Amino acid sequence: MNPLEIIVRGHARQRYPAERASVGLSATLEGGEREDVYRRAVALAEPLGEDLRRCQDAGAVTRWSSDQLRVYSYRPYSETKTRRLRYRVAIKFDAEFTDFEQLSAFLDRWAVSDGVEVGYTRWDVTEDNRRQYEAQLRRDAVGDATAKAQAYADAAGRGKVVAVQLSDPDMLDTGHRAGPRVMAMAALADSAGAPELDLQPDDIELSVSVDARFLAE
Repeated sequence: MNPLEIIVRGHARQRYPAERASVGLSATLEGGEREDVYRRAVALAEPLGEDLRRCQDAGAVTRWSSDQLRVYSYRPYSETKTRRLRYRVAIKFDAEFTDFEQLSAFLDRWAVSDGVEVGYTRWDVTEDNRRQYEAQLRRDAVGDATAKAQAYADAAGRGKVVAVQLSDPDMLDTGHRAGPRVMAMAALADSAGAPELDLQPDDIELSVSVDARFLAE
């Protein structure tokens, strides 16, 4: 009897506490005089950058940058008359916090400042831990694939399965297509009823899939 070929996809999924938060914000102002708007935006951005520098010195921020400046003009719409140009200046900041209490305090200080816009807060695990987590998830995904293949072999009255090929999803010629190989998701839990901002991030969910080909006698 020829060996039975079994092709399956194994999955593994786990949740891990958030370990870092990337924050994007900007000093954004507008007005009718280009130079005035620019100077006011620079004056607003200066203490914001100094605050991030203090957070970094205290160990709450691992890195931060302010490397994008946008200056543009637009003319407000009017059906009856031509309006004067308006000017808008945005100086963008990106920072990575590992101290979430300090992150909450930082945002609490700046979210109420006129001209400061908070664009996003993204949660994740650290790069070093991500590699470790994904390595374990790959082992678990192979274990899941092996268990599936063995169940098929048992149902067909065959013996123990032996893996002959492993790959990332869609690299075996199976005709099956799937989503991303590794996914990470996190949600921001709401903070309500407190006088100060207290961000409580959801866990980070990582998932790994593997395609596998087995033979069973």
